[in-house]
Amino acid sequence: MTSALPGSRILVTRPAGQADVLCKIIEQSGGKALHLPTLEIIANAPEPQSLQCALNADWLIFTSTNAVDFALSAFSGTMPGTNQPCIAAVGAATAKSLRLAGWQVDCVPIHDYSSEGLLAEPQLADVTGKTCIIVRGVGGREKLAAALRSRGAFVGYLEVYSRQRPTADIRPLTDSLMECQLDAVTVTSVEALHNLLAMLDNRLADLLRALPLIVMSDRIAQTAEQLGFKQIIASRQPTDTAILETLTTLFNGEHSGRIN
Repeated sequence: MTSALPGSRILVTRPAGQADVLCKIIEQSGGKALHLPTLEIIANAPEPQSLQCALNADWLIFTSTNAVDFALSAFSGTMPGTNQPCIAAVGAATAKSLRLAGWQVDCVPIHDYSSEGLLAEPQLADVTGKTCIIVRGVGGREKLAAALRSRGAFVGYLEVYSRQRPTADIRPLTDSLMECQLDAVTVTSVEALHNLLAMLDNRLADLLRALPLIVMSDRIAQTAEQLGFKQIIASRQPTDTAILETLTTLFNGEHSGRIN
């Protein structure tokens, strides 16, 4: 790769095990990645009857790659292929994970990788009388379920993982903030953003808020604005390559600092 980020120092807050690719391409582009996980993802074992109910549904709707990975674990490494429900994925990365697991994806947004984008797809326009099981983490958003219920669907959840704030050594981050050794921050969820701020005292949190913040959706951007961040840029997609593209554009001076 070319040196698109020469010397730029980027905080990456993805969970452990999910940041390697982003950190690698930042480094390959001439930047320096500081990885501090602000979310820990752990398995949540559903009851056997919940698993069977999911397999008997009309639609299984996967909200993230984590949902796919932990669902596979809940199904002992492979999802049964008989009487297979229709499959929906909230975005391209989730759809890719499903296909790699051997499942056909029947519905995925083309551009807007979000619950709103999924709800706009014609396959989910008429779900009257259909059973839709949303595969997600414990305590996710209710917008998708509420919208499907308003369309006449019976909606349930298969919650296969949970999120918590990790115990992490924050000294590399605090030292970088104190020494003005960070140029941008990347955050992939609202919860990760709240956790990041909670790890810092007020003075360091204010230093963080002054840095450019790369987020993955308008929803995270709106939360960041409410939390006092000054320069917020929404990546066009939540993929690693799109994040790199957003960072490259930022450091080439093409972003004004407004919420995109």
